[in-house]
Amino acid sequence: MKHSERGGHSCQGGTLLVQPRVEGRSVLPLLGRSVLRHALLYVLVALFPATLLAADPQDAILREVGVDEKPGAAIPRDLPFTDASGKPVRLADYLGDGPVLLTLNYYTCPMLCPLTFRSLAATMTQLKGFSLARDYRVVTVSIDPDEIPEIARAKANETHALMPGVREADARWPFLYGSAESIRRLTESVGYRYVKVGREFAHPAAMIVLSPGGTVSRYLYGVEIDPRDLKLALIEASEGKIGASSAGNALLMYCFRYDPVGKKYMLYALNIMKAVGAVTVVLLAALLAVLWRRHGRATKPRGEGE
Repeated sequence: MKHSERGGHSCQGGTLLVQPRVEGRSVLPLLGRSVLRHALLYVLVALFPATLLAADPQDAILREVGVDEKPGAAIPRDLPFTDASGKPVRLADYLGDGPVLLTLNYYTCPMLCPLTFRSLAATMTQLKGFSLARDYRVVTVSIDPDEIPEIARAKANETHALMPGVREADARWPFLYGSAESIRRLTESVGYRYVKVGREFAHPAAMIVLSPGGTVSRYLYGVEIDPRDLKLALIEASEGKIGASSAGNALLMYCFRYDPVGKKYMLYALNIMKAVGAVTVVLLAALLAVLWRRHGRATKPRGEGE
């Protein structure tokens, strides 16, 4: 059978095939591409249902939990709380005689908070030359407004037992609880964000280092704090006025700088190079002085009769 070059008919094996055309082109390739695109979409939906169909509720919770750092911010000194013995206190009662490590936890926490307390107690025992009983304090405030005195007392006793040598442990490391308003004002002042999930709280593992006056100096992150980072943060918060050796503190702060990306104190190579260069200059000067004196003696004219 003969057909037109622009026709839509062909004859194969005695069967008449009709191929529809759009502007001179067959639509079958277009339909094939459309089917392929839909098939690809179905595959993506099957492979990534959580992303394409629904958001994971845990993701929303995690976005609400974190720390918005506020260096230099002052905590509200007049906020009322209650200590583990049931005595009404204010945050100002723990300020003024050294830097303060502020920890925000809750006393019925099943895992993270007890681990944080044990780790912090172990780290503090490694701070050579620094004493909790003399140089600084730890203040723990519960983020749960429904805490009861018995639980706070039990948590304080359990933690103080990890540091048996500390006198007046309740004053040096108090465990406080208070109203929802006091907790809100304190956590907002330091940028600490947390969420209640059922009966528990999702909260970051972070410690806030305060100056003796109650301003935010540094944030330390993680369940386990490096002893060196803790020591340097205390020195920084106290402007070197802590421990037995001010010169040693100044040397440490000269050699280390806080890395805002890694959230740790790192060796400051530039200052170390400057120090090495200064020592080298002094040694060279001393050597030249010795050589000059020897040269002067060797060239001194001998006296008469010699």
